Amino acid sequence: MPEFIYKARGAGGAIAEGVFEAPDQRTAMERLRSQKLIVLEINEKTPGLLDAFQKFNPFKPGVASKDIVLFSRQLSTLVSAGVALVAGLNILTEQIESPPFKVVVTKVKEDIEGGLSIADAMKKHPTAFSDLYVAMIKAGEVGGILDVILERLSTYLEAAEELKHKVKGAMTYPAVMAIVAAAVTVFLLVGVIPTFQEIFASFGAELPLPTRIVVGLSDALQNYWYAFLGVPVVLFILFKKWVKTENGKKIFDTNVLKLPMFGPLLRKVAVAKFTRTLGTLVKSGVPILQALETVAQTSGNKVIEKALLDARESIREGERISEPLRKSGVFPPMVVQMIAVGEETGNLDTMLTKIADFYDQEVDVAIKSLTSMIEPLVIVVMGILVGGIVIAMFIPMFELGSLAGKQA
Repeated sequence: MPEFIYKARGAGGAIAEGVFEAPDQRTAMERLRSQKLIVLEINEKTPGLLDAFQKFNPFKPGVASKDIVLFSRQLSTLVSAGVALVAGLNILTEQIESPPFKVVVTKVKEDIEGGLSIADAMKKHPTAFSDLYVAMIKAGEVGGILDVILERLSTYLEAAEELKHKVKGAMTYPAVMAIVAAAVTVFLLVGVIPTFQEIFASFGAELPLPTRIVVGLSDALQNYWYAFLGVPVVLFILFKKWVKTENGKKIFDTNVLKLPMFGPLLRKVAVAKFTRTLGTLVKSGVPILQALETVAQTSGNKVIEKALLDARESIREGERISEPLRKSGVFPPMVVQMIAVGEETGNLDTMLTKIADFYDQEVDVAIKSLTSMIEPLVIVVMGILVGGIVIAMFIPMFELGSLAGKQA
């Protein structure tokens, strides 16, 4: 969103200057006039080299999700206790430890004091407040139930954060074991194999095929280590760029749900996230069409996004939400049936919450099952790698006598 530099005169004749974001210059002027300011000068700010660097700086610290969860819970408690919103933001600003998030909350507070709505002020900071967050806050403002919405939002964010930690926890052990296996393999190839290679070379005889393969890998790793480091990085960057394309994202998201062990888990996580998010939005008073659009945009999977957008179009045309979900083949029949029952009874939000609770438990079971399967699998793979290298090095040792005889 472009930034505008302005100079304006207030009601008392004082000159005010500043910079703020707006979709266009006309909107910027209307915003200033709504604050009882007489616009003297306004121009779009030209981004400089420093601005571009700050925008694309990969080392720029971001806002952690745990900070958003804690902020939402604390703000919910303050507003429910009758503390004015600006006063509550003042209190929270002093307590926030994260410098980037403190800057965001300070700017939100200043924008609210300047006349912006809470939702519009938060919408200016998409790195901190998602579309889902803003949509719920806007529904709370319109309905006059901001305290209730903040409570629901806090509960939702805490549940979503817990689900994310469960999935990350399941991936930690395999990742650590893979790193250990890679480190041991590299140590053997670089630190141990060259010593054996000198011994073998002294006999001058042809080595067995497995030994030649391991020795070749050792030579390649020592002489072309930069390729072993650079090629994976380049491939990873190219993969990330490909996944960001429309076609790449669609292909990746379609196939990731079909993976042998991880596919079912990812599908259950997606169902739990979708149902809890949609249920929270609907219960908070967000219109169903807007809720489905928000959920689709925050789903993180193109297949699920398409299914939800198709459901949105069906509802727009007067149909039910369950039929396009059934046709997509993404959601389990039980989920579709429960959503259909929720539509029939008028308790869609309650039914969605029950589905989310059920699938949270399913995710727990799936994670435990996946971990129990991965542990022996990783140990076997690690044993094959290390054992294969050791065996390849000791095969010539068993033929040491014959090699010495040939030399003589």
